[in-house]
Amino acid sequence: MKRKIGFIGSGNMAKAMIGGIIKSGYAVPEDVYASNRTKLKLIDLEKNYGIQTVEDNRTVAQESDIVFLSATPDVYPAIIEEIRDYIQDETIVILIAAGQTIAQNEERFEKKVKMIKAMPNTPVDVGEGMTSISLNSFVTEADKREITELFECFGRAEIIDESLMNIASAVGGSSPAFGYMFIEALADGAVLHGMPRDKAYKIAAQALLGSAKMVLETGFHPGQLKDEVCSPGGTTIESVASLEMSGFRTAVIQAVKDNMKKMEQV
Repeated sequence: MKRKIGFIGSGNMAKAMIGGIIKSGYAVPEDVYASNRTKLKLIDLEKNYGIQTVEDNRTVAQESDIVFLSATPDVYPAIIEEIRDYIQDETIVILIAAGQTIAQNEERFEKKVKMIKAMPNTPVDVGEGMTSISLNSFVTEADKREITELFECFGRAEIIDESLMNIASAVGGSSPAFGYMFIEALADGAVLHGMPRDKAYKIAAQALLGSAKMVLETGFHPGQLKDEVCSPGGTTIESVASLEMSGFRTAVIQAVKDNMKKMEQV
């Protein structure tokens, strides 16, 4: 039996997740609640998805079995103080915020709470998100299966130790921006040689989408798949050599490293 799901904070990420939950049939609209400081966002959610919208966070906490704290990190202390008496023993609280640990938020609730930290990325908006999930000790095996199924409504989910959450966020959360830059650069190269930009974007984006699916669905090492495209003395290995001489891999690794540094400052 599916449970009632609530979102405290209804920004773009929450909206994308709500859309995935409703479109997948995981929950019916009347079993999904959302609150937000901006009434216009609630009107938009109600209009597009038919969910229950309220301006009171306590109502969401009281009515929901799974509560997403999808507000900005700076308001977490105030929200938790407001809702903690309305969170039941079996309610699962999901943190959606960088720089927020499970331990510090357990302390804010001042009682035992089933708590999960989750970091989805923006492709949840098209059902191809990647969510890294960490659990506290009160989350049961049944809860784990349910939450994994929930996040798989809009992509894939991977359970990891919380100590790896920052690096998972650096690789899974920020990498869509790197991918968009790569697609744009490939398209620029095509436009330089006369291809219309709309066609260049489509070809480059589909090529990357297909490549990602090859890694996920074949289970082959990315290096092996790369080698299969590179014929001896061919055009692709020539391009790979050019990227290597320009420090392609080093630049990506450094970008992840810099991301981690920034995460540690949050």
